[in-house]
Amino acid sequence: MHLGIDFGTTRTVVAYTDRGNYPVVAFTDDDGDAHEYLPSLIGVADQDLVFGFEAARAQADGHPVLRSVKRELASAAVSTSTRITIGDLHPLLLDVLTGYLTQLRSKLETSSTIAQILKSDPITSVVVAVPAHANSAQRFLTLEAFRRAGFAVTAMLNEPSAAGFEYTHRLANSPSARRSRLVVYDLGGGTFDASLVAIHDRSHAVLGSVGINRLGGDDFDAVLADLACQQAAVSPDDLGVEAYFWLLGDAQAAKEQLAPQTRRIVLDVQDKTVIVPVADYYQACAALVEQSITAMGPLVDGLDAGEPDLSTIAGLYLVGGASSLPLVPRSLRERFGRRVYRSPYPAASTAIGLAIASDPDSGYTLSDRLSRGFGVFREADGGQRLQFDSIFDRNQTMVAGSDLTVQRRYRAAHNLGWYRFVEYAGLADGQPAGDIVPYPDVIFPFDPALQNEAPVSSEVEVRRTGEGHLIEESYRLDQHGIVSVTITDLDSDYRQTHQLGLG
Repeated sequence: MHLGIDFGTTRTVVAYTDRGNYPVVAFTDDDGDAHEYLPSLIGVADQDLVFGFEAARAQADGHPVLRSVKRELASAAVSTSTRITIGDLHPLLLDVLTGYLTQLRSKLETSSTIAQILKSDPITSVVVAVPAHANSAQRFLTLEAFRRAGFAVTAMLNEPSAAGFEYTHRLANSPSARRSRLVVYDLGGGTFDASLVAIHDRSHAVLGSVGINRLGGDDFDAVLADLACQQAAVSPDDLGVEAYFWLLGDAQAAKEQLAPQTRRIVLDVQDKTVIVPVADYYQACAALVEQSITAMGPLVDGLDAGEPDLSTIAGLYLVGGASSLPLVPRSLRERFGRRVYRSPYPAASTAIGLAIASDPDSGYTLSDRLSRGFGVFREADGGQRLQFDSIFDRNQTMVAGSDLTVQRRYRAAHNLGWYRFVEYAGLADGQPAGDIVPYPDVIFPFDPALQNEAPVSSEVEVRRTGEGHLIEESYRLDQHGIVSVTITDLDSDYRQTHQLGLG
Protein backbone atom coordinates (compact mmCIF):
# COMPACT_ATOMS: atom_id res chain seq x y z
CA MET A 1 0.00 0.00 0.00
CA HIS A 2 1.28 3.43 -0.97
CA LEU A 3 0.08 6.44 1.03
CA GLY A 4 0.20 10.19 0.85
CA ILE A 5 -0.04 11.85 4.28
CA ASP A 6 -0.68 15.56 4.73
CA PHE A 7 0.07 16.38 8.38
CA GLY A 8 -1.95 19.58 8.72
CA THR A 9 -2.22 22.29 11.32
CA THR A 10 -5.77 21.35 12.34
CA ARG A 11 -6.35 18.07 10.48
CA THR A 12 -4.25 15.26 9.05
CA VAL A 13 -5.51 13.82 5.77
CA VAL A 14 -4.41 10.52 4.20
CA ALA A 15 -4.95 9.31 0.63
CA TYR A 16 -3.91 6.00 -0.92
CA THR A 17 -3.27 4.49 -4.32
CA ASP A 18 -5.94 2.26 -5.83
CA ARG A 19 -5.34 1.30 -9.49
CA GLY A 20 -4.91 4.85 -10.73
CA ASN A 21 -7.37 6.36 -8.25
CA TYR A 22 -6.44 8.15 -5.05
CA PRO A 23 -9.26 7.95 -2.47
CA VAL A 24 -9.13 9.77 0.85
CA VAL A 25 -9.08 7.59 3.96
CA ALA A 26 -11.92 7.98 6.46
CA PHE A 27 -11.37 7.42 10.20
CA THR A 28 -14.02 6.30 12.69
CA ASP A 29 -14.24 8.18 15.99
CA ASP A 30 -15.39 6.78 19.34
CA ASP A 31 -19.05 7.47 18.50
CA GLY A 32 -18.84 5.49 15.26
CA ASP A 33 -18.89 8.58 13.03
CA ALA A 34 -16.62 8.72 9.99
CA HIS A 35 -14.29 11.65 9.23
CA GLU A 36 -11.97 12.11 6.27
CA TYR A 37 -9.23 13.32 8.62
CA LEU A 38 -7.66 12.75 12.02
CA PRO A 39 -7.76 15.89 14.19
CA SER A 40 -4.27 17.33 14.73
CA LEU A 41 -4.97 17.69 18.43
CA ILE A 42 -2.74 16.88 21.38
CA GLY A 43 -4.31 16.60 24.83
CA VAL A 44 -3.60 15.48 28.37
CA ALA A 45 -5.71 12.96 30.29
CA ASP A 46 -4.61 11.46 33.61
CA GLN A 47 -1.19 13.08 33.07
CA ASP A 48 -0.68 11.17 29.82
CA LEU A 49 -0.61 12.58 26.30
CA VAL A 50 -3.55 11.66 24.08
CA PHE A 51 -3.97 12.35 20.38
CA GLY A 52 -6.56 12.88 17.66
CA PHE A 53 -10.10 11.87 18.58
CA GLU A 54 -8.98 10.96 22.11
CA ALA A 55 -7.64 14.50 22.51
CA ALA A 56 -10.96 15.90 21.28
CA ARG A 57 -12.73 13.81 23.93
CA ALA A 58 -10.26 15.04 26.56
CA GLN A 59 -11.05 18.59 25.50
CA ALA A 60 -14.79 17.93 25.90
CA ASP A 61 -14.08 16.61 29.41
CA GLY A 62 -12.28 19.83 30.33
CA HIS A 63 -8.68 18.64 30.03
CA PRO A 64 -5.96 20.84 28.50
CA VAL A 65 -5.48 20.51 24.75
CA LEU A 66 -2.97 22.00 22.32
CA ARG A 67 -4.38 23.19 19.01
CA SER A 68 -2.19 23.63 15.96
CA VAL A 69 0.88 21.72 17.12
CA LYS A 70 2.29 22.10 13.60
CA ARG A 71 2.71 25.81 14.24
CA GLU A 72 5.29 24.96 16.89
CA LEU A 73 7.44 23.63 14.04
CA ALA A 74 7.48 27.02 12.30
CA SER A 75 9.51 28.68 15.04
CA ALA A 76 12.91 29.94 13.93
CA ALA A 77 14.45 28.40 17.06
CA VAL A 78 12.91 24.92 16.73
CA SER A 79 15.23 21.94 17.20
CA THR A 80 15.28 18.41 18.59
CA SER A 81 15.58 19.89 22.09
CA THR A 82 12.49 22.11 21.77
CA ARG A 83 9.87 21.52 24.45
CA ILE A 84 6.24 22.57 24.42
CA THR A 85 3.71 23.07 27.20
CA ILE A 86 0.42 21.16 27.44
CA GLY A 87 -1.24 21.62 30.82
CA ASP A 88 1.37 20.70 33.42
CA LEU A 89 3.46 18.66 31.00
CA HIS A 90 6.52 19.92 29.09
CA PRO A 91 7.39 17.17 26.60
CA LEU A 92 9.85 17.35 23.74
CA LEU A 93 8.18 18.51 20.55
CA LEU A 94 9.71 15.58 18.65
CA ASP A 95 8.22 13.12 21.14
CA VAL A 96 4.80 14.76 20.79
CA LEU A 97 4.93 14.57 16.99
CA THR A 98 6.07 10.94 17.14
CA GLY A 99 3.25 10.08 19.53
CA TYR A 100 0.65 11.70 17.31
CA LEU A 101 1.91 9.97 14.15
CA THR A 102 2.12 6.64 16.00
CA GLN A 103 -1.56 7.11 16.85
CA LEU A 104 -2.24 7.92 13.19
CA ARG A 105 -0.62 4.65 12.13
CA SER A 106 -2.64 2.74 14.72
CA LYS A 107 -5.90 4.33 13.52
CA LEU A 108 -5.06 3.48 9.92
CA GLU A 109 -4.61 -0.17 10.88
CA THR A 110 -7.61 -0.50 13.22
CA SER A 111 -10.36 2.05 12.56
CA SER A 112 -10.11 3.37 9.02
CA THR A 113 -11.62 2.53 5.66
CA ILE A 114 -8.38 0.77 4.68
CA ALA A 115 -7.90 -1.19 7.92
CA GLN A 116 -8.98 -4.49 6.36
CA ILE A 117 -6.97 -3.88 3.19
CA LEU A 118 -3.82 -3.26 5.22
CA LYS A 119 -4.01 -6.75 6.71
CA SER A 120 -3.14 -8.23 3.32
CA ASP A 121 -1.48 -5.18 1.74
CA PRO A 122 0.60 -3.46 4.44
CA ILE A 123 1.99 0.06 4.11
CA THR A 124 5.20 -0.12 2.09
CA SER A 125 5.85 3.53 1.21
CA VAL A 126 4.66 6.94 2.32
CA VAL A 127 5.14 10.38 0.79
CA VAL A 128 4.73 13.29 3.21
CA ALA A 129 4.65 17.05 2.84
CA VAL A 130 5.93 20.21 4.50
CA PRO A 131 5.20 23.87 3.79
CA ALA A 132 7.28 25.14 0.87
CA HIS A 133 8.75 27.76 3.20
CA ALA A 134 9.71 25.21 5.89
CA ASN A 135 13.25 25.53 7.22
CA SER A 136 15.74 22.70 7.49
CA ALA A 137 14.94 21.95 11.15
CA GLN A 138 11.21 21.77 10.46
CA ARG A 139 11.84 19.34 7.62
CA PHE A 140 14.12 17.18 9.74
CA LEU A 141 11.73 17.02 12.71
CA THR A 142 8.80 16.13 10.46
CA LEU A 143 10.73 13.40 8.68
CA GLU A 144 12.20 12.01 11.91
CA ALA A 145 8.79 11.87 13.62
CA PHE A 146 7.29 9.92 10.71
CA ARG A 147 10.21 7.51 10.75
CA ARG A 148 10.04 6.99 14.51
CA ALA A 149 6.33 6.28 14.17
CA GLY A 150 7.15 3.40 11.83
CA PHE A 151 6.32 4.93 8.44
CA ALA A 152 8.65 4.12 5.55
CA VAL A 153 8.99 7.63 4.10
CA THR A 154 10.19 7.50 0.50
CA ALA A 155 9.84 11.21 -0.33
CA MET A 156 9.00 14.58 1.13
CA LEU A 157 7.32 17.17 -1.11
CA ASN A 158 6.46 20.80 -0.63
CA GLU A 159 2.71 21.11 -0.05
CA PRO A 160 1.83 23.28 -3.08
CA SER A 161 3.93 21.03 -5.33
CA ALA A 162 1.85 18.04 -4.26
CA ALA A 163 -1.38 19.97 -4.86
CA GLY A 164 -0.17 20.64 -8.40
CA PHE A 165 -0.21 16.88 -9.03
CA GLU A 166 -3.85 16.71 -7.89
CA TYR A 167 -4.74 19.54 -10.29
CA THR A 168 -3.10 17.89 -13.28
CA HIS A 169 -4.58 14.49 -12.49
CA ARG A 170 -8.08 15.95 -12.33
CA LEU A 171 -7.76 18.53 -15.12
CA ALA A 172 -5.24 16.95 -17.46
CA ASN A 173 -6.30 19.10 -20.43
CA SER A 174 -6.29 22.47 -18.68
CA PRO A 175 -2.64 23.49 -19.24
CA SER A 176 -1.95 24.30 -22.89
CA ALA A 177 1.15 25.04 -24.94
CA ARG A 178 0.49 28.77 -24.52
CA ARG A 179 -0.61 28.65 -20.91
CA SER A 180 1.47 25.94 -19.30
CA ARG A 181 1.99 27.44 -15.85
CA LEU A 182 -0.06 27.06 -12.70
CA VAL A 183 0.03 29.16 -9.54
CA VAL A 184 -0.88 27.02 -6.54
CA TYR A 185 -2.33 29.12 -3.71
CA ASP A 186 -2.21 26.99 -0.55
CA LEU A 187 -3.86 28.54 2.52
CA GLY A 188 -3.88 25.94 5.27
CA GLY A 189 -4.70 26.01 8.94
CA GLY A 190 -1.44 27.61 9.99
CA THR A 191 0.70 28.44 6.96
CA PHE A 192 0.45 30.02 3.54
CA ASP A 193 2.45 28.82 0.54
CA ALA A 194 2.32 29.54 -3.16
CA SER A 195 4.26 27.98 -6.01
CA LEU A 196 4.58 28.69 -9.72
CA VAL A 197 4.61 25.35 -11.54
CA ALA A 198 5.40 24.68 -15.20
CA ILE A 199 3.43 21.69 -16.47
CA HIS A 200 4.10 19.51 -19.49
CA ASP A 201 1.94 16.41 -19.54
CA ARG A 202 2.82 14.70 -16.24
CA SER A 203 6.13 16.51 -15.77
CA HIS A 204 6.05 19.33 -13.23
CA ALA A 205 8.82 21.87 -12.67
CA VAL A 206 8.54 24.33 -9.80
CA LEU A 207 9.78 27.71 -10.99
CA GLY A 208 9.50 29.47 -7.65
CA SER A 209 7.90 29.30 -4.22
CA VAL A 210 7.02 31.84 -1.54
CA GLY A 211 5.45 31.45 1.86
CA ILE A 212 4.44 32.90 5.20
CA ASN A 213 5.04 30.63 8.17
CA ARG A 214 2.28 32.08 10.37
CA LEU A 215 -0.70 32.85 8.18
CA GLY A 216 -3.62 30.48 7.95
CA GLY A 217 -7.04 29.44 9.18
CA ASP A 218 -6.00 29.88 12.81
CA ASP A 219 -5.62 33.60 12.19
CA PHE A 220 -9.07 33.84 10.60
CA ASP A 221 -10.50 31.99 13.64
CA ALA A 222 -8.85 34.49 15.98
CA VAL A 223 -10.32 37.43 14.04
CA LEU A 224 -13.83 36.00 14.38
CA ALA A 225 -13.36 35.17 18.07
CA ASP A 226 -12.14 38.70 18.79
CA LEU A 227 -15.09 40.24 16.94
CA ALA A 228 -17.44 38.08 19.02
CA CYS A 229 -15.72 39.33 22.17
CA GLN A 230 -16.23 42.90 21.03
CA GLN A 231 -19.93 42.22 20.48
CA ALA A 232 -20.16 40.73 23.98
CA ALA A 233 -18.22 43.67 25.47
CA VAL A 234 -15.55 41.40 26.98
CA SER A 235 -11.88 41.00 26.20
CA PRO A 236 -10.13 37.70 25.46
CA ASP A 237 -8.19 38.19 28.71
CA ASP A 238 -11.48 38.50 30.60
CA LEU A 239 -12.55 35.12 29.22
CA GLY A 240 -9.42 33.36 30.38
CA VAL A 241 -7.32 30.85 28.46
CA GLU A 242 -9.74 27.90 28.62
CA ALA A 243 -12.88 29.84 27.65
CA TYR A 244 -11.07 31.63 24.82
CA PHE A 245 -9.76 28.29 23.60
CA TRP A 246 -13.35 27.00 23.37
CA LEU A 247 -14.40 30.17 21.58
CA LEU A 248 -11.67 29.64 18.99
CA GLY A 249 -13.01 26.15 18.34
CA ASP A 250 -16.55 27.49 17.94
CA ALA A 251 -15.25 30.22 15.63
CA GLN A 252 -13.48 27.63 13.49
CA ALA A 253 -16.66 25.55 13.18
CA ALA A 254 -18.75 28.63 12.32
CA LYS A 255 -16.18 29.79 9.75
CA GLU A 256 -16.16 26.41 8.02
CA GLN A 257 -19.96 26.51 7.65
CA LEU A 258 -20.00 29.88 5.88
CA ALA A 259 -21.55 29.93 2.42
CA PRO A 260 -21.49 32.80 -0.11
CA GLN A 261 -25.05 33.73 0.87
CA THR A 262 -24.43 33.72 4.65
CA ARG A 263 -25.10 37.11 6.22
CA ARG A 264 -24.50 36.61 9.95
CA ILE A 265 -22.57 34.41 12.35
CA VAL A 266 -23.99 33.41 15.73
CA LEU A 267 -21.61 32.61 18.59
CA ASP A 268 -21.89 32.21 22.35
CA VAL A 269 -19.50 34.22 24.50
CA GLN A 270 -19.79 33.36 28.19
CA ASP A 271 -23.54 33.57 28.84
CA LYS A 272 -24.25 35.87 25.87
CA THR A 273 -25.33 34.98 22.36
CA VAL A 274 -23.83 37.45 19.89
CA ILE A 275 -24.29 38.04 16.19
CA VAL A 276 -21.31 39.01 14.02
CA PRO A 277 -22.27 40.40 10.60
CA VAL A 278 -20.41 38.49 7.90
CA ALA A 279 -19.58 41.78 6.17
CA ASP A 280 -17.78 42.95 9.32
CA TYR A 281 -15.92 39.66 9.57
CA TYR A 282 -14.78 39.80 5.95
CA GLN A 283 -13.68 43.41 6.35
CA ALA A 284 -11.58 42.44 9.38
CA CYS A 285 -10.04 39.50 7.45
CA ALA A 286 -9.28 41.46 4.27
CA ALA A 287 -5.78 42.35 5.45
CA LEU A 288 -4.94 38.65 5.93
CA VAL A 289 -5.98 37.80 2.38
CA GLU A 290 -4.11 40.83 1.04
CA GLN A 291 -1.01 39.67 2.89
CA SER A 292 -1.13 36.37 0.99
CA ILE A 293 -1.63 38.13 -2.36
CA THR A 294 1.28 40.48 -1.69
CA ALA A 295 3.51 37.50 -0.88
CA MET A 296 2.82 36.07 -4.34
CA GLY A 297 4.41 39.10 -6.02
CA PRO A 298 7.64 37.29 -7.02
CA LEU A 299 5.61 34.58 -8.80
CA VAL A 300 3.28 36.69 -10.94
CA ASP A 301 4.70 39.42 -13.18
CA GLY A 302 3.00 42.76 -12.70
CA LEU A 303 1.24 41.81 -9.46
CA ASP A 304 3.16 44.41 -7.47
CA ALA A 305 1.89 47.08 -9.86
CA GLY A 306 -1.68 45.86 -9.58
CA GLU A 307 -1.82 44.46 -13.13
CA PRO A 308 -0.89 40.77 -13.04
CA ASP A 309 0.31 39.28 -16.31
CA LEU A 310 -1.52 35.97 -16.73
CA SER A 311 -0.64 35.40 -20.38
CA THR A 312 1.32 32.22 -19.63
CA ILE A 313 -0.68 31.10 -16.59
CA ALA A 314 -3.41 28.47 -16.95
CA GLY A 315 -4.92 29.36 -13.63
CA LEU A 316 -4.63 30.19 -9.96
CA TYR A 317 -5.46 27.01 -8.03
CA LEU A 318 -6.81 27.36 -4.49
CA VAL A 319 -6.13 24.56 -2.02
CA GLY A 320 -5.88 24.24 1.74
CA GLY A 321 -8.75 24.16 4.20
CA ALA A 322 -8.74 27.92 4.82
CA SER A 323 -9.24 28.64 1.10
CA SER A 324 -12.82 27.41 1.56
CA LEU A 325 -13.70 30.71 3.25
CA PRO A 326 -15.84 32.46 0.57
CA LEU A 327 -13.89 35.69 1.05
CA VAL A 328 -10.71 34.07 -0.30
CA PRO A 329 -11.84 33.07 -3.84
CA ARG A 330 -13.91 36.25 -4.09
CA SER A 331 -10.91 38.45 -3.30
CA LEU A 332 -8.65 36.54 -5.67
CA ARG A 333 -11.16 36.70 -8.54
CA GLU A 334 -11.34 40.46 -8.10
CA ARG A 335 -7.58 40.55 -8.67
CA PHE A 336 -7.08 37.73 -11.19
CA GLY A 337 -10.42 37.43 -12.98
CA ARG A 338 -12.05 34.18 -14.01
CA ARG A 339 -8.86 32.17 -14.03
CA VAL A 340 -9.22 31.31 -10.34
CA TYR A 341 -10.16 27.71 -9.56
CA ARG A 342 -10.81 26.21 -6.15
CA SER A 343 -10.11 22.54 -5.69
CA PRO A 344 -13.26 20.52 -5.00
CA TYR A 345 -11.13 18.87 -2.29
CA PRO A 346 -9.41 21.92 -0.73
CA ALA A 347 -8.49 20.14 2.50
CA ALA A 348 -7.48 16.91 0.73
CA SER A 349 -5.77 18.20 -2.42
CA THR A 350 -2.27 17.92 -0.96
CA ALA A 351 -2.84 14.39 0.37
CA ILE A 352 -4.19 13.27 -3.01
CA GLY A 353 -1.16 14.77 -4.74
CA LEU A 354 1.14 13.00 -2.29
CA ALA A 355 -0.60 9.69 -3.02
CA ILE A 356 -0.05 10.29 -6.73
CA ALA A 357 3.64 10.93 -6.00
CA SER A 358 3.81 7.69 -4.00
CA ASP A 359 2.34 5.65 -6.86
CA PRO A 360 5.21 4.06 -8.86
CA ASP A 361 2.87 3.67 -11.83
CA SER A 362 1.49 7.23 -11.95
CA GLY A 363 4.16 8.53 -14.35
CA TYR A 364 4.36 11.91 -12.60
CA THR A 365 7.73 13.61 -12.21
CA LEU A 366 8.74 16.71 -10.28
CA SER A 367 11.72 19.03 -10.17
CA ASP A 368 11.35 21.44 -7.28
CA ARG A 369 13.22 24.52 -6.11
CA LEU A 370 14.37 25.64 -2.72
CA SER A 371 12.19 28.35 -1.27
CA ARG A 372 14.92 29.38 1.17
CA GLY A 373 18.61 30.04 0.72
CA PHE A 374 21.35 28.82 3.05
CA GLY A 375 24.69 30.37 3.89
CA VAL A 376 27.20 31.21 6.58
CA PHE A 377 28.72 34.25 8.23
CA ARG A 378 32.48 33.80 8.62
CA GLU A 379 35.15 35.52 10.67
CA ALA A 380 37.32 37.90 8.65
CA ASP A 381 40.11 40.34 9.41
CA GLY A 382 41.15 38.64 12.61
CA GLY A 383 37.61 38.46 13.92
CA GLN A 384 36.99 42.17 13.37
CA ARG A 385 34.48 41.64 10.56
CA LEU A 386 31.92 39.12 9.37
CA GLN A 387 31.43 38.25 5.73
CA PHE A 388 28.51 36.26 4.31
CA ASP A 389 28.89 33.30 1.97
CA SER A 390 25.75 31.98 0.23
CA ILE A 391 26.06 28.20 -0.08
CA PHE A 392 22.71 27.17 -1.59
CA ASP A 393 20.71 29.72 -3.56
CA ARG A 394 16.96 29.83 -2.83
CA ASN A 395 16.19 29.14 -6.51
CA GLN A 396 18.37 26.02 -6.63
CA THR A 397 16.60 23.28 -8.61
CA MET A 398 16.09 19.97 -6.80
CA VAL A 399 15.50 16.74 -8.71
CA ALA A 400 13.47 14.16 -6.79
CA GLY A 401 15.63 11.49 -5.20
CA SER A 402 18.96 13.31 -5.54
CA ASP A 403 21.16 15.33 -3.19
CA LEU A 404 23.32 18.39 -3.75
CA THR A 405 26.86 18.86 -2.46
CA VAL A 406 28.94 22.04 -2.32
CA GLN A 407 32.53 22.25 -1.08
CA ARG A 408 34.79 25.07 0.05
CA ARG A 409 38.59 24.72 0.51
CA TYR A 410 41.00 27.28 1.92
CA ARG A 411 44.03 27.75 4.13
CA ALA A 412 43.10 28.64 7.70
CA ALA A 413 44.16 32.16 8.64
CA HIS A 414 42.83 32.15 12.21
CA ASN A 415 43.08 29.94 15.26
CA LEU A 416 39.32 29.33 15.19
CA GLY A 417 36.60 29.18 12.60
CA TRP A 418 33.34 30.63 13.93
CA TYR A 419 30.47 29.70 11.60
CA ARG A 420 27.08 31.36 11.94
CA PHE A 421 24.69 29.42 9.70
CA VAL A 422 21.38 30.91 8.56
CA GLU A 423 18.54 30.16 6.18
CA TYR A 424 17.00 33.18 4.52
CA ALA A 425 14.15 34.24 2.26
CA GLY A 426 16.25 36.49 0.04
CA LEU A 427 19.44 38.50 -0.37
CA ALA A 428 19.86 42.27 -0.36
CA ASP A 429 23.30 43.59 -1.36
CA GLY A 430 24.73 40.14 -0.73
CA GLN A 431 23.32 39.90 2.81
CA PRO A 432 20.45 37.72 4.10
CA ALA A 433 17.13 39.55 4.13
CA GLY A 434 13.49 38.87 4.89
CA ASP A 435 12.58 35.84 6.98
CA ILE A 436 15.90 34.69 8.50
CA VAL A 437 16.34 31.49 10.51
CA PRO A 438 19.60 31.36 12.51
CA TYR A 439 21.13 28.08 13.67
CA PRO A 440 23.46 27.43 16.61
CA ASP A 441 27.00 28.66 16.01
CA VAL A 442 29.64 26.11 15.07
CA ILE A 443 33.15 26.67 16.48
CA PHE A 444 35.84 24.71 14.66
CA PRO A 445 39.45 24.78 15.96
CA PHE A 446 42.00 25.40 13.21
CA ASP A 447 44.85 25.42 15.72
CA PRO A 448 46.01 21.76 16.23
CA ALA A 449 46.54 22.46 19.93
CA LEU A 450 42.91 23.48 20.29
CA GLN A 451 41.76 20.40 18.37
CA ASN A 452 43.14 18.28 21.19
CA GLU A 453 40.95 20.23 23.63
CA ALA A 454 37.72 20.16 21.61
CA PRO A 455 35.02 21.22 22.13
CA VAL A 456 36.39 24.74 22.28
CA SER A 457 34.83 27.29 24.59
CA SER A 458 33.10 30.26 22.98
CA GLU A 459 35.21 32.44 25.25
CA VAL A 460 38.41 31.66 23.31
CA GLU A 461 39.43 34.77 21.38
CA VAL A 462 39.61 34.61 17.60
CA ARG A 463 43.02 35.79 16.39
CA ARG A 464 44.84 35.83 13.10
CA THR A 465 47.64 33.26 12.82
CA GLY A 466 48.78 33.47 9.22
CA GLU A 467 48.62 30.60 6.74
CA GLY A 468 47.61 27.37 8.47
CA HIS A 469 46.19 23.95 7.69
CA LEU A 470 44.07 23.19 4.61
CA ILE A 471 40.38 23.23 5.57
CA GLU A 472 37.50 21.67 3.65
CA GLU A 473 33.82 22.44 4.19
CA SER A 474 31.39 19.98 2.59
CA TYR A 475 27.71 20.93 2.54
CA ARG A 476 25.04 18.37 1.70
CA LEU A 477 21.47 19.30 0.86
CA ASP A 478 19.48 16.07 0.81
CA GLN A 479 16.38 15.34 -1.24
CA HIS A 480 14.16 16.47 1.64
CA GLY A 481 15.75 19.92 1.89
CA ILE A 482 17.76 19.17 5.04
CA VAL A 483 21.26 20.63 5.27
CA SER A 484 24.28 19.06 6.93
CA VAL A 485 27.89 20.25 6.99
CA THR A 486 31.18 18.43 7.54
CA ILE A 487 34.25 20.56 8.29
CA THR A 488 37.60 18.78 7.99
CA ASP A 489 41.18 19.79 8.71
CA LEU A 490 42.77 17.90 5.81
CA ASP A 491 46.23 18.10 7.34
CA SER A 492 45.32 16.68 10.75
CA ASP A 493 42.17 14.76 9.69
CA TYR A 494 40.21 16.35 12.55
CA ARG A 495 36.56 16.84 11.55
CA GLN A 496 33.12 17.84 12.77
CA THR A 497 29.73 17.03 11.26
CA HIS A 498 26.61 19.02 12.07
CA GLN A 499 23.03 18.56 10.89
CA LEU A 500 20.93 21.69 11.18
CA GLY A 501 17.97 21.46 13.50
CA LEU A 502 19.56 19.18 16.07
CA GLY A 503 19.74 20.97 19.42
